[in-house]
Amino acid sequence: MSEILDQSSIDALLAMAEDEEEQPEERQLQIFSRHRKSSDPVDVRQYDFKRPERVSKDQMRALQTLHESFARTFGASLSGFLRTIVEVNVATCEQMTYAEFIAGLPNPTSFNLITADQLEGEICLEISPLIIYPIIDRLLGGTNRDLFIPQRSLTEIEAKLIANVTERSLMSLTEAWQGVIPLQFEITASESNPQLVQIVPPNEVVVVVGLELRMSTRAGTMALCIPFKVIEPVMELLSEQSWFRIRKSDDEQHLTRRLEESVGKATVELRGEIARARITLADLVGLEVGDIIETDTPVASDAVLLVEREQKFRCAVGRHKNRVSVRVKEPIRSASDPVLNDAAEPSDEAA
Repeated sequence: MSEILDQSSIDALLAMAEDEEEQPEERQLQIFSRHRKSSDPVDVRQYDFKRPERVSKDQMRALQTLHESFARTFGASLSGFLRTIVEVNVATCEQMTYAEFIAGLPNPTSFNLITADQLEGEICLEISPLIIYPIIDRLLGGTNRDLFIPQRSLTEIEAKLIANVTERSLMSLTEAWQGVIPLQFEITASESNPQLVQIVPPNEVVVVVGLELRMSTRAGTMALCIPFKVIEPVMELLSEQSWFRIRKSDDEQHLTRRLEESVGKATVELRGEIARARITLADLVGLEVGDIIETDTPVASDAVLLVEREQKFRCAVGRHKNRVSVRVKEPIRSASDPVLNDAAEPSDEAA
């Protein structure tokens, strides 16, 4: 006959089964590859397939630096337009899905669709009402002291006033992208409810550049949403090494040309001197026609050509086309070896 278990044995078996369920066996992770040895350390990181990172860290840093330049230019342009100090700073630069970007926007807001002439697709520019209405109040002569932020869409007049701000932002954006690729941005549509605008699928990856605008005691945000498929053709140009090098080279050439043009138009004073001598004031008063002034300069010495009263060249005195002329022989390389004595300050007594 089979052995009959009593209640205490059944309870002991159930307790053992529960302990085994609570403490599963720990299995050592094994990764098999022909490119590594079993003793090599393994770096395993979690990957979320719902939010793939399609933009590299170097490209994200390049985008952030590019839009920091945009923020400085836009802040200066806006300060001149509003006749007050406006600070624009890049707060965030991250990639997310389009659905997450839309979910974080207020309703109503100023939501603008932008196109670039050399890129396919649309870019979103959102400006928070927290800074829109203070700007409108400033343009209409207000002080923003007791300003109420209404929860409604912009009127036609308010939209026209804000259009001046968005146009300046596009001009600054064009200037910032000039170092990567020449682009011309244009607003194609505006909407107050961002939920009604669907430029890409909800799970499409977008790069969102968040900016903070401060004007006096008021502050608000502005967000630039760039879908990945829009900037995908120029992603290689966004590498940190390439566009910084191009931008630096272009800036240096531009500054060199401007410097050459400015310096080339400047006029300088040239003075040729044969010799110098010092006499007393009493001798100067007693000078008459035919008197001889003896100098300390030998007859065989070169004359000197002064540029803005500084000795620069050794020269010989002669005549060219019935005019007294000097021929440059060589530059004076050392200021401690002047051709003429007391050359630092030319005197009216020099002969």
